[in-house]
Amino acid sequence: MDPEGDPEEGLLEEFVVPQKKAPKEKDLPVTALATVNSLQRYLAEIRHFPALSKEEEFELAVRYKEQGDSQAAHRLVTSHLLLVVKIAMLYRQVHSNLLDLIQEGNIGLLEAIKRFDPYRNLRLSTYAAWWIRAYILKFILDNWKLVKVGTSNARRKLFYNLKKEKDRLEAEGNGYGSRLLAERLQVKEDDVIDLDRYLSNEDISLDAPLDLNSSRTYADRIASDELPIDEQLAEEEFDRLFWEKIHCFSEGLSPRDRLILEQRLLAESPMTLQEIGEKHGVTRETVRQAEKRLLRRLRTYLKQELPDYINVQVTPMSESPAEELSAL
Repeated sequence: MDPEGDPEEGLLEEFVVPQKKAPKEKDLPVTALATVNSLQRYLAEIRHFPALSKEEEFELAVRYKEQGDSQAAHRLVTSHLLLVVKIAMLYRQVHSNLLDLIQEGNIGLLEAIKRFDPYRNLRLSTYAAWWIRAYILKFILDNWKLVKVGTSNARRKLFYNLKKEKDRLEAEGNGYGSRLLAERLQVKEDDVIDLDRYLSNEDISLDAPLDLNSSRTYADRIASDELPIDEQLAEEEFDRLFWEKIHCFSEGLSPRDRLILEQRLLAESPMTLQEIGEKHGVTRETVRQAEKRLLRRLRTYLKQELPDYINVQVTPMSESPAEELSAL
């Protein structure tokens, strides 16, 4: 089918482009919080689309292939949007804007649906995963800024063959180094070093186990009852931002206050007031008062820095400072 002018593309535009077009940093400063909020809205919406049974998928795919039924195409797309997100998440450390990757992956999903043959003994998710990944990888390659290789062919050769060549050398039992890899791939050694760092998390299969002791795969989690993807992302982003802000806050503290923060308020096994007092030559009560002032300052700071995430509640001091802080 000719991709130009297909009626379903307009129908599906709101899902293909979560933000219409993700703004570039040089054009519009986008904070991490704003990005997460945009993801939350998009992911909360697509989670409502039900998965399809094998029979439903076959019927819809036949209707689209033989009749060009745009409503059937719509259901095929919406039922696989979470698959796009899961694949895009595997590359989020390679490209920082997850919305960009989702957008490209959604375009790959559309391409997969156009080409899908329902009469083959193959589920759409298996077929579409290849196209989604291909579009995401092409986008990353086209926007590859960290490594400058002389020609487009050289860039592609290095991008697609680095891990393959590393595996080949390892299988030969000789080990590998950046110099040997550069010789094998006929590129500069510095380019190999930079790209190896850049793509350290590039190759993760949906069929890979979640951990060494698990028979479940990343793909299994797409339709699981575990924490929804948007909540996973929000928690990850909150953790990152929280500790970043804590680090900034601690830089302006006195040695005693920093010790209270790190070894009492944030520690899994906190020091006692007495231990801190003895370390600094002050009384237990002096440390308690310092802790109260510090906690008050910290609450105010976090409320200002993370207004969308921190629900500050003023509660009496407890004998468990770690629990006190977790109530923020």
